[in-house]
Amino acid sequence: MQTRRITGPSPSPRSRRSRRLRSRPLPLLRLLRPPQALRTGGALLAAAALLASACSARGATTATTTDAKLAALPRATPAALSSYYAQRLTWSPCKVPGFECATMKAPRDYDKPAAGDVTLAVARKRAMGPGKSLGSLLVNPGGPGGSAVGYLEQYAGAGYPAEIRARYDIVGMDPRGVGHSEPVVCLDGREMDAYAQTDLTPDNQAEVNRLVASDKKFAEGCGRHSASLLRHVSTVEAARDMDILRAVLGDQKLTYVGASYGTFLGATYAGLFPERVGRLVLDGAMDPSLSARKLNEDQTAGFETAFQSFAKDCVRQSNCPLGGRGTSPAKVGDHLKAFFAQLDASPLATGDAGGRRLGEALATTGVIAAMYDQAAWPQLREALTSAIKRHDGAALLALSDSYYERDAHGKYANLMSANAAVNCLDLPSAFSGPAEVEQALPAFEEASPVFGKGLAWSSLNCAYWPVQATGRPHRITAQGAAPIVVVGTTRDPATPYPWAKALASQLSSGRLLTYEGDGHTAYGRGSKCIDAAIDAYLLRGTPPAKGKHCS
Repeated sequence: MQTRRITGPSPSPRSRRSRRLRSRPLPLLRLLRPPQALRTGGALLAAAALLASACSARGATTATTTDAKLAALPRATPAALSSYYAQRLTWSPCKVPGFECATMKAPRDYDKPAAGDVTLAVARKRAMGPGKSLGSLLVNPGGPGGSAVGYLEQYAGAGYPAEIRARYDIVGMDPRGVGHSEPVVCLDGREMDAYAQTDLTPDNQAEVNRLVASDKKFAEGCGRHSASLLRHVSTVEAARDMDILRAVLGDQKLTYVGASYGTFLGATYAGLFPERVGRLVLDGAMDPSLSARKLNEDQTAGFETAFQSFAKDCVRQSNCPLGGRGTSPAKVGDHLKAFFAQLDASPLATGDAGGRRLGEALATTGVIAAMYDQAAWPQLREALTSAIKRHDGAALLALSDSYYERDAHGKYANLMSANAAVNCLDLPSAFSGPAEVEQALPAFEEASPVFGKGLAWSSLNCAYWPVQATGRPHRITAQGAAPIVVVGTTRDPATPYPWAKALASQLSSGRLLTYEGDGHTAYGRGSKCIDAAIDAYLLRGTPPAKGKHCS
């Protein structure tokens, strides 16, 4: 997950589903579920709403010490970490009624635990009963960079099935560097506006130079504002933080639902602590054995697959601005590319208070955002119609802003900053410089004639990162772990289905559950078959039958 990509979280029945992947617009590997803003019957939510309600908003009312019995320290826990495993959380009401917030300490550097702490934001929704408590269910929406606290408050705490909410305390912890857990900071709002508008399909050397300068400015800003944290926001460290949380919540084993990038986080946990794995659901899975370049190429092909599905649906509708009945998906793609080329030459007015116009970069991001969830396709058709027929770019700009989590006041959540910080630490850069991107363009454009060029260039940002990557591609077997359910969607744009197959085969106890459909991730998207299989596993510990397929 390295470049400007993201995969994301998922909020709810079909249209409230996750966030997405991020990086620069097209961030590959922005693993999150589809944009939150795209999921409410087509109406855009304020992009910042998801994070605005997080624990920073915690009220100063009465605090209570955790009432859970502390889990015994595992024999493998180093003595230097025992104080972290033995800490008690002090819970206070969050600003969102019905939720409790706390902060947890973890060592900033696990190799030097005495050198200082990182403070992590945690929230929970207590089990509603009746029935015997099953302990805690930790959730993560992906990204990297998605706020688990925001996801809990905005979706999981009320949108998960009633029996799950009755039997589990549902818990979200913002990973280090994310949301309210000492967030990585790179650029201010105006600088992010400029970054988001950078041309990702350079036509000459001058435009290549501007793109490189934009990536360097972003990386330098992260190094300047978050220097002490950048070396310590890896997925391995976040997984170790989750084990501390498991213990202080009083759970002998971890029960977890991770979406998109959250699957990599969950699989990493399983690889580190296989004996502490309880019931793990990894939905919209990533393949940890792939290089950054391969991940980006695969994701590029995934977005093309999603676009093909959108194109076939679009021409069946009366308001498709890219072609009528009988128009081939390839021709729809040609029409969209021609529209992007027009925007590259002459951006559209949007009515934005800050004077932003809709150029090719922002328009492409808006289209990419809608690929995460087919429930957003009607909204995308309307936005494209407005731009193409009425020369009004406001609706596509709104889709792009939802992807970047930019609010109406020009403030960005830290999603993009955290996404780059984690991705660039977890894997070496896909490319070392522009020359390598140029050489790779044919492969990317073959993977996606519509998005390939932009996604290739968007994979360059980690080349200029101020700290060296500490991770490498690797297989995760988690030998000895309890059954782990890996969920893959056949036409998932952000985490292509082959990734789920690969992860399930690597895990010694992996059990693949397949959703035949569109969109990013599967749980809670409207498939009764998928939901029933996952609920049975979480409630009774019964994994799906081998080879189970749902639609």
